[in-house]
Amino acid sequence: MEKGGSKGEDLALLAQSRDWHDRRRVAWNPCTPQEVLRSLARDKVQWVREAVAGNARSPPDLLVKLSEDSSGFVRAAVALNCQTPAEVLEMLAGDEMTDYDVSLGKNRYLVKEAVAKNRNINPQTLAHLARDSDEHVRAAAAANPLMPADLLAKLVRDISWLVRNNIARNPATPEELLAFLAADRIMDVRITAAVNPRTPASALEALASEKSWEVREAVARNPNLEKKALDELSSHWSWKVREAVAENPNVSQETLRRLADDPDQSVQKTAQGRLGNDN
Repeated sequence: MEKGGSKGEDLALLAQSRDWHDRRRVAWNPCTPQEVLRSLARDKVQWVREAVAGNARSPPDLLVKLSEDSSGFVRAAVALNCQTPAEVLEMLAGDEMTDYDVSLGKNRYLVKEAVAKNRNINPQTLAHLARDSDEHVRAAAAANPLMPADLLAKLVRDISWLVRNNIARNPATPEELLAFLAADRIMDVRITAAVNPRTPASALEALASEKSWEVREAVARNPNLEKKALDELSSHWSWKVREAVAENPNVSQETLRRLADDPDQSVQKTAQGRLGNDN
């Protein structure tokens, strides 16, 4: 049995509160002893059980049990837990639980999306979810750093911009795919590629010449953008682009000194702060 100490005893006492909000806070707490989590896993309120399912301190056998919970939200929390075994994730990859997303006006497969994001997922399950008919499931799989390059190469032409955007964000995406996405027809995808530190220099140079100030602001934040390009962007009409240049760790001292006298106070403050810290 674990030694929870005085803090563990306090949490055990709070776990008996009549207010389920208190019990949920205990269930989320990373210091909660496992025997208390086991008790809370049987709570009648699904949001308490969901918190247990999401707690990285919950033991694997408890997560196995919660993966069969009647609540899809609990199962989704299990699917996100970094301690959940790969065989449980494989089982949950077929979970068809949905919840209505008001912002999108459509149902989301919450459990499958959660499985696709988990770093414990096995390659076969991840590949299966990458072929799912739902764009949000594919997008979740596309963001997983475990996604192999050959599958990313197939997904890079996905009809859903959400999928392509997550590939552009994925730290494991090869440079050639990032260069391809840097020319995507959707501006949001180009912006995401612009800030990825793995995007090759030639693609960054092209992005720095875009008409869109949003893209230029994004690329101005990339620490791998060359000093020459940063110097050119420091004269851009948008203060947000100039401020991004001032924040870039690769910007030259000469450019910073010029931005320290910028007509915009936010740009001035950022550049002067950088100069002060570097001295």
